[in-house]
This record gives sequence, structure tokens and C-alpha cells, in this order.
Amino acid sequence: MTAGLKTIIYPVKDLARSKALFSALLETEPYADEPYYVGFKDAGQDVGLDPNGHAKGMTGPVPYWHVSDIRTQLAALLAAGAEPLQDVQDVGNGRLIASVKDTDGNLVGLIQDPVA
Repeated sequence: MTAGLKTIIYPVKDLARSKALFSALLETEPYADEPYYVGFKDAGQDVGLDPNGHAKGMTGPVPYWHVSDIRTQLAALLAAGAEPLQDVQDVGNGRLIASVKDTDGNLVGLIQDPVA
């Protein structure tokens, strides 16, 4: 089961320039500002900048579906023909992410937030 698309991550080559651009677009400063990730919140949406995204196979922005059981959803996608891109990984504070390529090569991300 999903809770919808709430996160999009952009692979970026120049983190500082991208941060300035998205700060101007969203008219806010980032809530997360690290050398490996910059994150913004806007209208209930998380917008992330990943300077390592291209190296991880991201060819463009990746939408992330928020799910309650990431391992079950990932297994279902793989069984349906998706190609694994990134296995389940904890990116901090119990937040899990994974990603696949669908049968047309589109990237699909999954996020499971820790249970509060």
C-alpha cells in the first residue's frame, strides 16, 4: 500500500548552484543541507538534491512512493519485471529507500519512514 508520491529527488552535478536555484524556486531555505544531500519541503512535498545521483544511475528526477512495507513492495515490483537499481538502504534515522527501473526504463523510488 502506498501513501502516494511525496518525494522527488533530482541528481545534480553542482550542489551549490542547484541549491541556489531551488531556494529561489521554492522561496525557502533547505531543511537538510549536507554535502551528500540537500532537502526542501514545499506544499507537503519533499524535494531533494543528490550530488551522487548520476553515479547511482539516476538519469533524471526520481519520484519516490511512500510505502508501509518497502521490502514487500520492492519484491512485488521485481516480480512484475522491474530491474533493481538500489536495494533497500537506511539513509538515516530509520528512513529506508530503494529504487528500480520499470519495464520502459523509468526510475521508480520507494520510501518507508520509520514507525513513530
